[in-house]
Amino acid sequence: MADFDLYEDRLARQLEGEEFAVAVVTATKPDFYKQAPVVTAAQERGLPCFVLHTGQHYDDVLGHGLAEYGIEDQIGVDMGIRGGLSEKTADLMTRTKAFADYLDEEYPDTTILPLVHGDTHAAGVFPQAWAFATNQFVAHNEAGLRGMAPSFDNLGDPEAFVRDQWEGDWTLDRTEPFPEQYDTFVGSAAALYHFAPVERNRQHLLNEGYPESVRGDERIPVVGNSIVDAIETKRTEELDESVFDIYPVLEERDDWIRVDIHRRANLLPERFSAIVDAVIGLVENGYNVNFLELHATRQALEEYGYRETLLDLDDERENFLFTGLWKKHAHVYEFLDSGQCFAEFTDSGSMQEELNVIDDALCLTARFNTDRPETVADAGSNLLVPPTDGETVQAMIEYVYETDRVRDHLADAPELYGQHVGREIVDFLDDRRDVEPFEWSHQRAGFTGGDTAFDYL
Repeated sequence: MADFDLYEDRLARQLEGEEFAVAVVTATKPDFYKQAPVVTAAQERGLPCFVLHTGQHYDDVLGHGLAEYGIEDQIGVDMGIRGGLSEKTADLMTRTKAFADYLDEEYPDTTILPLVHGDTHAAGVFPQAWAFATNQFVAHNEAGLRGMAPSFDNLGDPEAFVRDQWEGDWTLDRTEPFPEQYDTFVGSAAALYHFAPVERNRQHLLNEGYPESVRGDERIPVVGNSIVDAIETKRTEELDESVFDIYPVLEERDDWIRVDIHRRANLLPERFSAIVDAVIGLVENGYNVNFLELHATRQALEEYGYRETLLDLDDERENFLFTGLWKKHAHVYEFLDSGQCFAEFTDSGSMQEELNVIDDALCLTARFNTDRPETVADAGSNLLVPPTDGETVQAMIEYVYETDRVRDHLADAPELYGQHVGREIVDFLDDRRDVEPFEWSHQRAGFTGGDTAFDYL
């Protein structure tokens, strides 16, 4: 076990003498706050549960959510996964097998059901690794995320393009984000239970052939999205330090556009230039802009020669704030809920969900498709702003800002993602403690006999 960290005392507290336990899998920052409600609900319900952390996000900023959401002490194993996609994939395969062997030796009578989340790389690779190591499947929180796109016939006309997004037809487009769309798609194949945020996600899974139920056992429940639990937790939290203490200018000026760009496709030269040129144009036109620099964003800024330009802009203009990623998630919600933020211009999938719940800031998404199409086509709380060129992006954002009808529509949208979602997931799993997390075709058809596992292959 030298390749990763085992916390045997924590595992023993959850697994000793138990027939069933849930391993809540975390990998990246969104996992921390979307999986934490499941851990909390499991503790309240008395369902044995520990955190299996792959270690993908581990530094003081990206990894802070483990501590911020109170699940750091629930980590039973930290696999220490690092490197590029190929290295992460290979290490996750072999370390999952080693951990499964440890569990089989120490807790042979305990069935472990991992719960992966969303579209992280771990959500794609871990279910396969677990199935290959144990001949058992996982459960998938936030399953069925599939990219969709509107028509782009009227992209040059902001009014018509907004109408096309809210009223027109959408088609499947799973090309982006990469590798997230790949990960969520292949992760479904080794999942027994798929927790769909909305009905649209469930329909995607049904269209792909996943069963709605098997012999009366529901397999694709629509439960909402556990982001609602995370937001509720942070909205009521008392902060030692306000985000406005850290960045006073955010309180001194209002109607900020917060820019959060990090997806691989948006770091391509043409698309990244369109985004940064639009930001510069907005600042020069007097709009207040906060540009967040993530690790990948900084690399792109330096590669394409923009970083010094933005640093100079930060020095010269009071309406431009250039910051790193905010460490505390609670600070993000404090700002978005404050009335000081006009909109988040983002390529984050999670932020599209969060801004459906938060009314005070609007969502503008820098993508050509979205794996949360329900936020646009069903709720109308989000709009795509495809990064074709700087002028088009800037014109689209300014149109939304200046058009009360559009702003009101975005702000007044219905909330999509339910309530107490962590509790819903835990209640569902707790009722299925005795269900074997794998089945052969003869068992699905109702013929009994034979064990699901095999040791001789």
